[in-house]
Amino acid sequence: MSTAAVSRLTGRFSGVGVGPGDPELITLKAARLIETADVVAYHCARGKESNARRTAAGLFPAGVLEERLVYPVTTGTTDHPGGYTGVLAEFYEEAASRLAAHLEAGRDVVLLAEGDPLFYGSYMYMHDRLSDRFPTEVVPGVPAFLAATATTASPLVRQTDVLTVLPGTLPEPELARRLADTDGAVIMKLGRTFPAVRRALAAAGRLDHALYVERASMPEEQWRPVAEVDETSVPYFSLIVVTGDSLNGRRSRTGSESIVSAAPASEQAEVLVVGLGPGPEHWLTPEVSAALEQVDHVVGYGPYVNRVPQREGLTRHASGNTVEVDRAAYALDLARRGERVAVVSGGDAGVFGMAAAVFEAAEDPRFADVSIRVLPGVSAVQAVAARAGAPIGADFAVMSLSDRLKPWEVVEKRLRAVAEADLVVALYNPASRSRTEQVAWARKTLLEHRDPGTVVVVGRDVGRAEESLTVTTLGALDPASIDMKCLLIVGATSTRVSAAGVWTPRFVR
Repeated sequence: MSTAAVSRLTGRFSGVGVGPGDPELITLKAARLIETADVVAYHCARGKESNARRTAAGLFPAGVLEERLVYPVTTGTTDHPGGYTGVLAEFYEEAASRLAAHLEAGRDVVLLAEGDPLFYGSYMYMHDRLSDRFPTEVVPGVPAFLAATATTASPLVRQTDVLTVLPGTLPEPELARRLADTDGAVIMKLGRTFPAVRRALAAAGRLDHALYVERASMPEEQWRPVAEVDETSVPYFSLIVVTGDSLNGRRSRTGSESIVSAAPASEQAEVLVVGLGPGPEHWLTPEVSAALEQVDHVVGYGPYVNRVPQREGLTRHASGNTVEVDRAAYALDLARRGERVAVVSGGDAGVFGMAAAVFEAAEDPRFADVSIRVLPGVSAVQAVAARAGAPIGADFAVMSLSDRLKPWEVVEKRLRAVAEADLVVALYNPASRSRTEQVAWARKTLLEHRDPGTVVVVGRDVGRAEESLTVTTLGALDPASIDMKCLLIVGATSTRVSAAGVWTPRFVR
């Protein structure tokens, strides 16, 4: 049945944003739909007035039916067998059924939403359940954070600044990291999360430029610096605005321009190059943890920089995955100017990591007075081998199948040499989005010298929640199953699989 045909048989469902609280901020379109609605619905907490209803009540037509959708819980505590998520899912199903009954009876239903319907709002859960059954329209509204920036008259972002909107319910370390890595920021969902949010702002060095706004655009509106807020009296209808100017000031002091004009080189200039391990925090060595607590700058590939907890006084410099020498030179230049710097790598920095790139960049005479100290980390081959048992318990080789820095002919030559020597071989970088055939070529090359029954261990995301470990053979290995998250260990002739695991004997007969 066409949408046009449905619209003649059923009512129309509209999700209408009523803005942050000031009735004068309701759009003309939203007002028109509210004034002609048969049913006006709104969410609210048990025993409390709906802010959306309070904002739009002056537009309700005479005789309109009201559907009050009362949340069963407003926090994460409940006795429901499905927990907080389960009780809310049940509530949304029941609420959708109530609205569907009106729509099926031919009534036009307007569901009010504070701010904008699709911005951290409950409307979207009704949209998911009803929009494919009834003709639906969404009317945008003014988000609360825009009202807040107008209240404080604080330019949020300028020109090429990046704005990040964050829920205060994020884990504190994650919130601090994201605050440090953006220009302007808006933090929603405060209330009980406020103490952790304030600590995260301090850790990110953004507290002094953070403004707290309560009930923006409402009669009770107030705002003040976050540092001055009583954390015991923060309502849910509050947010924090962090202007892009605050981070721009920090960048002007730590960016490349400031390096040129900085103080003369320190006599004790040093760059630390550290391995963060394959992923889990408990695989980070105490030595590396202590070092990261002392530096002022962390330089590295974005995903690895993101693993370093943000704290006050720490500046992060993240870059892409193909500019290793450039980022190494940047770190050396920072150290040359007296800054305390750590370059980070996943796994061990000396195993296909940043250590070699730092030494390569350090050949520039400019960095003759900068010392380099490498701190070891748990490598991916150690992690995968430990999960499997002891496949590298005897002589083994480590190779990368990436041909970005060496021709494939060299890779093949080395693979043949390893195979002829009957060494266990760990294969890093077996595949990527642009390299999908290397594993098949490597398997073919190894099979020229190895039995198809040779043991192969495939570790994917070892140490992370998505971890998997597969034990197969060289003949049965499916190259299509290998991706950039994998590390392969191809056994030697002597490598065995027992009930306890995969292992390679220490002795050779």
